[in-house]
Amino acid sequence: MSQQRKTLFITLGAVCVVILAVMLIGGNGAPPGPPGAPSSATAAKPETAGTENGNEKTQQAAPAGRMPGAGQQQTTTIPEVGVVSVAAKSHKANVEGYGQVNPRFNLTLSAQVSGQVQSLSKRFETGAQFNKGDVLATIDNTDYEQAVAAAQATLEDAKVALEEERLQGQQALSEWQRSGLEGEPSSSLVLRGPQLAAAEATVAQAEKALAQAQRDLAFTRITSPFNSVVVARSIQPGSFVQSGAEIAALYATNVAEIAIPLSATQWNNLPLPATLKQTPWPVTLTDMDGLTRWEGVVERVEQHLDTTSRQRSAIVVVNDPLAQASPLYFGTYVVAEIAGREWQDVWQIPSSAISQKQEVWYVTQNNTLDKFTPQVLFMENGHAYITPVAGMESAKVVVRPLNSYLVNMKVNPVAEVGNGGE
Repeated sequence: MSQQRKTLFITLGAVCVVILAVMLIGGNGAPPGPPGAPSSATAAKPETAGTENGNEKTQQAAPAGRMPGAGQQQTTTIPEVGVVSVAAKSHKANVEGYGQVNPRFNLTLSAQVSGQVQSLSKRFETGAQFNKGDVLATIDNTDYEQAVAAAQATLEDAKVALEEERLQGQQALSEWQRSGLEGEPSSSLVLRGPQLAAAEATVAQAEKALAQAQRDLAFTRITSPFNSVVVARSIQPGSFVQSGAEIAALYATNVAEIAIPLSATQWNNLPLPATLKQTPWPVTLTDMDGLTRWEGVVERVEQHLDTTSRQRSAIVVVNDPLAQASPLYFGTYVVAEIAGREWQDVWQIPSSAISQKQEVWYVTQNNTLDKFTPQVLFMENGHAYITPVAGMESAKVVVRPLNSYLVNMKVNPVAEVGNGGE
């Protein structure tokens, strides 16, 4: 046998061995059984659950995660709702409003006489404070002093003329009496009565003229009419001013006023205005940043509605605003909290308990839902204060009602902490 044939036979033998090994591995290594016995592949199939029309019907396992069949019983879940317990109690209302700080007196100071500005106070600048009577500026008074002197001279002349007329009148009366004539003179001129009256009127006129001249002279000293702060200055040294010209803008510093517009509902939460005569209403003012607080009182209330807001205002006053520990500057926008009336038998509920439909849901004794439309008396610090349901002293109010809630719906109430319940 040639060498090539030997190599071919060896290669064929190796191939046969590999094929036999593959066949043995595919049959799980199980040896062949007797004739008629089921193969290993057939034995791995599940048993049949029964026969239908002579054919076998195989039962398969349900996939994982499939819902139970219709024959299985389903469990109903009762939803949980957060509630707070409320009870009828008395609560003191606080009314909140907004306003701007204004001076009680806001004056544009004008010149009363004409003349050249002679001098200005060293402190006559914007922001400077003056007491009542302090001199802000002076106007050249030469002409006005001369006018006072002339008026004084005229008055003295009138007084002399009056005394002379009185003397002449006495002489005329004496002469009439010595004449031996009976009765009264035919004319009052005989006893110089009209002449005396004219002399007296001349003196009175001269006195008025002197007073006018003295007043004009005083007006050359421009003074603060009250305790004030300078907001604007309109004159300079050496400038000439006419009577009526603007000198400065002044704010009175004794009292600050804040008008707080309030709605009809807010007025309903305040005491009657007549009580202001006995006790002013306390007010706490806070700036818009919430950093500074001031105390004031409601001094009076307006008796008309604002034509724009259609609201009536309470007037809050603060004495010496610029002398406070933290000065209350004019023009500051503040939040005012006014101490209101005390309501009896009301519920305090979280503001979130009032739904978008303006309804309040609560849980009954049977753990079912019910609702009512509340009468809100006032709201404060995240709470609403409402009139209780008739015949109910307390209740479990739902904190955050949902639109899906239905009356008589079964629920499981869960008490919530820190939501404003009683």
